Amino acid sequence: MVRAGLTAERLTRAGAELADEVGFEQVTVSALARRFDVKVASLYSHLKNSQDLRTRIALFALEELADRVAAALAGRAGKDALAAFAAAYRDYARQHPGRYDAARLRLDPETAAASAGVRHAQMTRAILRGYDLTEPDQTHAVRMLGSVFHGYVSLELAGGFSHTAVDPQESWDWIVDSLDVMLRKPRDPASPATP
Repeated sequence: MVRAGLTAERLTRAGAELADEVGFEQVTVSALARRFDVKVASLYSHLKNSQDLRTRIALFALEELADRVAAALAGRAGKDALAAFAAAYRDYARQHPGRYDAARLRLDPETAAASAGVRHAQMTRAILRGYDLTEPDQTHAVRMLGSVFHGYVSLELAGGFSHTAVDPQESWDWIVDSLDVMLRKPRDPASPATP
């Protein structure tokens, strides 16, 4: 018999909370059943399996992060938009490390195309319109921003910056300033991309 009050949405949210507590890799249907003090079988009327749960958490995290970024970007342009985007991304990862990991889950193409991941790409491109980039430079810039922000956040969450006296916030601000300067400087299309 299914416990009253359990829904796929409630289980997804609880799974997201569990991911923040114990890490996304540790989230399973069994772990979720223990959290609700129910038998694993009682969750299978709401979830197919652990992969289904992980996908639902990933979609939840992508949506939640997109909403935060959209709110941060409202009314901003140029460097202000870039800094707000970066801060929303970093703050989400620091507040919800398990959900942040979930948002990186590889989704099948159909699921990815219907996810809030599309909104993330659209918002990044909207920021870059303020820098007057054309293709293929705009796509290169989208990939660069994602790589830089993800790399920094991942290293920071892993404690990679705890061994130096320089405040990680100071480095973060320096990176955002440097990205802004680089994006404003047009690249000569005739020059090679690499030295």
